[in-house]
Amino acid sequence: MARKKKELPLLEKVTITDVAAEGKAIAKVNDLVVFVPYVVPGDVVDLQVKRKKNKYAEAEAVKFHELSPIRAVPFCQHYGVCGGCKWQVLPYAEQIKYKQKQVEDNLRRIGKIELPEISPILGSAKTEFYRNKLEFTFSNKRWLTAEEVKQDVKYDQMNAVGFHIPGAFDKVLAIEKCWLQDDISNRIRNTIRDYAYEHNYSFINLRSQEGMLRNMIVRTSSTGELMVILICKITEEHEMDLFKQLLQYVADQFPEITSLLYIINNKCNDTINDLDVHVFRGNDHIFEEMEGLRFKVGPKSFYQTNSGQAYNLYKVTRDFAGLTGGELVYDLYTGTGTITNFVSRQARQVIGIEYVPEAIEDAKVNAEINGIENTLFFAGDMKDILTQDFINQYGRPDVIITDPPRAGMHQDVVDVILFAEPKRIVYVSCNPATQARDLQLLDVKYRVKAVQPVDMFPHTHHVENVVLLELK
Repeated sequence: MARKKKELPLLEKVTITDVAAEGKAIAKVNDLVVFVPYVVPGDVVDLQVKRKKNKYAEAEAVKFHELSPIRAVPFCQHYGVCGGCKWQVLPYAEQIKYKQKQVEDNLRRIGKIELPEISPILGSAKTEFYRNKLEFTFSNKRWLTAEEVKQDVKYDQMNAVGFHIPGAFDKVLAIEKCWLQDDISNRIRNTIRDYAYEHNYSFINLRSQEGMLRNMIVRTSSTGELMVILICKITEEHEMDLFKQLLQYVADQFPEITSLLYIINNKCNDTINDLDVHVFRGNDHIFEEMEGLRFKVGPKSFYQTNSGQAYNLYKVTRDFAGLTGGELVYDLYTGTGTITNFVSRQARQVIGIEYVPEAIEDAKVNAEINGIENTLFFAGDMKDILTQDFINQYGRPDVIITDPPRAGMHQDVVDVILFAEPKRIVYVSCNPATQARDLQLLDVKYRVKAVQPVDMFPHTHHVENVVLLELK
């Protein structure tokens, strides 16, 4: 006989007191810390506990008794369902206040090192339509909201294109309007959806892997260029004919698309890095521009998704590097070489290292496009390339710039940085928690001289943070 599931408590009239990581807020009930999504400090709510541990619980608000005076009205019709932009209920000034606090708390609590005064966060000039890239998923299983299920809403069309629902890999929330990217993105997605409905195109069943339409990526750029990538599964010749009819329709409806591409993906996963990209119309790339420098962005290229804030982030990085023209700079985790090429005019030489070979090829192309001749690029695992032998061969850097993934730097990489003993380290991070851990490791030789948070992603809890370290 199955064990009866323990009933979890309802906590009544609880005041939300703070904001936590991952876009959740915090309440305290006696000694229990409760994490709650979609509420803000000052809300008084009834909380239904969904998961309980010894010292904390996760809950959802089931009734509001009082609304916080700082609460904002969400502007998106999909808020609270799609899983993104969880901070729409916080005014932007409050969002950046809490992001500032998040950076300071992480650096002080985890890093446990001496810190200077942390500079006020650089907010984003655009808080809507600020992204330059979005990816949408097609599915034959439309997600029904709790309200739609309750009202027994029936849709004639259960195919959907939009975003995956958190925790339901095979179901997709049908997106009507997303506020993250220029509205051209919404028009293209909805036009493709309507054409597919009208002509009975099959949408992928993510469990059985049957169906044609899989994914769509839209990339916009500060130069006004526009890339659309349609990804499909093709197993029969007539499907290819149908797919090309769809591509031609998109080309005719949106002449502003400068790069219309397609990918055939017959695998059981959505990754495209190992697949060929085909040009249907236009170029196989678009360009981003920054201070007269042009950066080629291909369908698989990484580029910071908030172009305006990327410029601010790179300017802070360059300022912190304190370059005078005679320095040798190492740029670790260089991606497509954006930072390497951006700082190259102020340095003697810049060496960029990156794990992804395709990204390094993009970096070399970007250097060539801009007539930059004082850069070198290497592809491979950071801890394997950045060794004492490498430094002995290419020179001891005056400055190291490092922009690792969310997990931070490998211990071996930290050890080699300490061996190299650059005068300055500029550490760019999208995760202040792992950054704080690494700063503690570097503390044996380096002191933190300056900290500058930069908000790249309004309405989310994510923040970029730039730290300048100098030899003690």
